Amino acid sequence: MDFRVKNISRIRRFPSRQDGLRAMAEKAPQAEALAASWILSVRPLAARVYALRRRIATITVAVLAGLLFVHVMFGANGMIVYKQKRAEYDSLQKRIVQEQKENELYTQQIQGLKTDEKAIEKEAREQLRYVRPGEYVYVPPVPANLRPPANHSAKK
Repeated sequence: MDFRVKNISRIRRFPSRQDGLRAMAEKAPQAEALAASWILSVRPLAARVYALRRRIATITVAVLAGLLFVHVMFGANGMIVYKQKRAEYDSLQKRIVQEQKENELYTQQIQGLKTDEKAIEKEAREQLRYVRPGEYVYVPPVPANLRPPANHSAKK
């Protein structure tokens, strides 16, 4: 590869510090005129804002208070969500108490089945349909009116 420059005029020269200062000094009157025109156009608005500063501050505080109220009531951890979580907590507490009572009942039944012969006999009679010699068990008949399925998908 050949990196030699054939035309030196195409090479860009970085400006010196003096060139930058000179350009700034030449443009200073134009910048001052532009700033003066902006000041003249903004001054009436600034004077009006300064005169209304108390109203603007009051409105700003009211808007911030409103936004804070909305956030406290309806935000991610607001009062509405808090009340919903509280109601859910209460219902879960009631369910825990109910489940504990049920567990206690089952624990008593298990203890009874481990120690009491009458409880064992009762469970054997009810679940396994055991009987003592000379006893009869009454089993109700199965209902005879079995309905066909509602749709006739089984028929061809």
